[in-house]
Amino acid sequence: MEGQYVVFENVTKIYKTGETEIRANDNVNFHIAEGEFCAILGASGAGKSTILNLLGGMDVLSSGTITIDGRNLAKLNLKQLTDYRRNDVGFVFQFYNIMPNLTALENIELATEICKDSLDAKAILGDVGLDDRANNFPAQLSGGEQQRVSIARAIAKNPKILLCDEPTGALDYETGKKILKLLRDFSKKSNKTVIIVTHNQAIKAIADRIIHVKNGSVESIEINENPIDAEMLEW
Repeated sequence: MEGQYVVFENVTKIYKTGETEIRANDNVNFHIAEGEFCAILGASGAGKSTILNLLGGMDVLSSGTITIDGRNLAKLNLKQLTDYRRNDVGFVFQFYNIMPNLTALENIELATEICKDSLDAKAILGDVGLDDRANNFPAQLSGGEQQRVSIARAIAKNPKILLCDEPTGALDYETGKKILKLLRDFSKKSNKTVIIVTHNQAIKAIADRIIHVKNGSVESIEINENPIDAEMLEW
């Protein structure tokens, strides 16, 4: 399947509460190529975060197939899923999720110590423009700096795919654009697949592929032949 690095085939995810069934994802189909910068767009409750959780091996599908780089996630046991999350996936969250009692550098080193092919933590911190903040604790950093630490931690794992859940949601406009530029640059310079889940429609202008999600299903898919630079974004 050339050009199909990430593949969702007829993916359904059902949550059960007592006798009630909630179809968070209902027969979802899409593919994403290696090295693409992809935006998954949809309103709150559309099912986009469930897609991200399934991609990251943090949740298990009810039916269908998810393939990453030729590997069927549905066939992995718990240990294999843990190894997949540890070595193949980088996570960037809206509220950073960095350890408050560790410095910026230590937060990144914590991630690199558990991975097989990790990158140099100090070098990656420099790549995100935080050389001079290595010994600062999160409480001494701005929101944008904390998010850059979060991104550096994810990148330092040298993951196959980078999954971002509303990475600019807690940031101001200008800082948000800088974060998006950082993520897109990582995708293009390293040929890594970056997937952003967001409700911010403006982000589709910088994406290579845009997947619109509504009511738990894929509503439409766009290919953007001419993505703009993140610094030109407006919302």
